[in-house]
Amino acid sequence: MAVPVVNAVINFSTGPGFAQTLILDEGILDTNALGDATTLIVDVSDVINTITTQRGRNALADQFQPGTMSLRIVDQNGDFNPQNTSSPYYSYLTPMKKVQITATYSGVTYPIFAGFITSYVTTYPKEGDQIAYTTIQAVDAFQLANNAQISTVTGATAGDLSGTRVNQILDQIAWPSGMRDVDAGLTTMQADPGTFRTSLAAMQTVTDSEYGALYVNGSGSFVFQDRNVTAGSIGGTPTTFADNGTGITYAEASWILNDVLIFNKATITRTGGTAQVATNAASIEKYFLQSYYLDGLLMQTDAVALDYAQAYVASRAETSIRCDSILLDLYSPSYNTGIIAALSLEFFDPIKVITTQPGGSTIEKTLQIFGTRNVITPNSWKVQFTTLEPVIDALILNDTIYGTLDYNVLSY
Repeated sequence: MAVPVVNAVINFSTGPGFAQTLILDEGILDTNALGDATTLIVDVSDVINTITTQRGRNALADQFQPGTMSLRIVDQNGDFNPQNTSSPYYSYLTPMKKVQITATYSGVTYPIFAGFITSYVTTYPKEGDQIAYTTIQAVDAFQLANNAQISTVTGATAGDLSGTRVNQILDQIAWPSGMRDVDAGLTTMQADPGTFRTSLAAMQTVTDSEYGALYVNGSGSFVFQDRNVTAGSIGGTPTTFADNGTGITYAEASWILNDVLIFNKATITRTGGTAQVATNAASIEKYFLQSYYLDGLLMQTDAVALDYAQAYVASRAETSIRCDSILLDLYSPSYNTGIIAALSLEFFDPIKVITTQPGGSTIEKTLQIFGTRNVITPNSWKVQFTTLEPVIDALILNDTIYGTLDYNVLSY
């Protein structure tokens, strides 16, 4: 049975880039980074005990969170003891070194996680014949942006599109241009407010003003996607997961019907503007008042802020059953399509989940991927996708901003 091959690499160079150093007259241009000495890069794939990675969006906050990784390796020689002068990594074992997890399957290498080491935790056995482990904890670049304080953003003037503003903020913290995937954006911004905040908070304000998304992908690059992607990608051709033979099989699907994502009142306030409020009386009567609030946004007019408030409530005033997550077992027999899907699907990709219920009825829903978790051992590989409906319905958003929405007579 063919299964993916995991690759775990620690890069002890400084800086955000994950490429091998290119010495003059050596290496591959446009692939390696220029330097005057070879970077110490260690492949620890053959001593892996467990890898756990997690990236995704907090559904209630409507924001992506820092990605995390835990890499547990067998350390029988004490190589990861920072005081071991015989270790090949002596003097290199400091926080903020880089770690990268990839998977190779059928000749294709897929990114899983790229981030920065925050700690090395070594567990030494009481008895000499027991196994010693070192657990390496890491976070992705979101955490670095959260640690970087800024006040002004050079060149951030009124009329910038949201993607331009995200790039300006990344320039402010000297983030490499080759480690970005930034959409142009659709919403024009006010001038930057010049307040003291983290660069992550600044980018998230722009993202909220766009109703887009900001996250770090499996390769370690910042990704900014506009609302056409975050809302509209649900209309693409979904990858189908089903337990009735009509799609890729899965190990487990969790379905949920609750009130967590109901919002029937939204208050959106831009910097220098007045609060714009949208409500849905029928939803309030049915579910009680469920409020959503965002302020300090950077759209240029109150009219746009009101459009967003109306679109948000129109998208969230009702609820229905949804697939909360699906679990894929990459060691299942004859699982070629499932492995490729597990390794290649990314945030906002549409998937359809079909589950057969007792008595023969089925539950079926098309959703977007909002999170991914890998748990890898030498003998198993489980991938869990968390899923949600779009934060804002694309048709409602486009009608609100680009057309005419009779907000009071929406049907659900």
